[in-house]
Amino acid sequence: MESLETERLTLRQFRESDLDAYAEMTSDPEVMRYLGSGPMNRAEAWRNMATILGHWTLRGFGIWAVEERAGGALIGRVGCWRPEGWPGLEVGWMLRRASWGQGFATEAARASLDVAFERLGENHVISMIQGDNQPSIRVARRLGMRLEGRTEVFDIPVAVYGIRRVGVVPPTRRK
Repeated sequence: MESLETERLTLRQFRESDLDAYAEMTSDPEVMRYLGSGPMNRAEAWRNMATILGHWTLRGFGIWAVEERAGGALIGRVGCWRPEGWPGLEVGWMLRRASWGQGFATEAARASLDVAFERLGENHVISMIQGDNQPSIRVARRLGMRLEGRTEVFDIPVAVYGIRRVGVVPPTRRK
């Protein structure tokens, strides 16, 4: 499951040649406004790519580099993610600013959600959204996710949006 194609996008593993575009993207304060600790320098972007690739090695799935099929430009990262201690399997997305508002995040996240349910056998998938990130909230809602609660990740408060596989009954809450 190293790569996947959608109508307009190729989702693939990161490669060393992505570093320049990835470092540029992750250094943009607007792109990183709601992600982790904010903008990254080049060395931090390198380590972040290495972490993403390491997740693939350890879990057998992960976040893809996203490139436009028409032209091959790297426009972001999207995929399935469950680092140690995470509250569930997450579908996450990040796009460079020039690619916002074109439906790319929804397209790639929907393909990732399909992978989570169909290939990975997950019954419940989450997306954690920091702050008042309305564009990401809209993507989550387009995917059919609903606000399920709030938590903290690395001491950062996040809203947890989630969706269950069709036909899966949620667990009964005990009193």
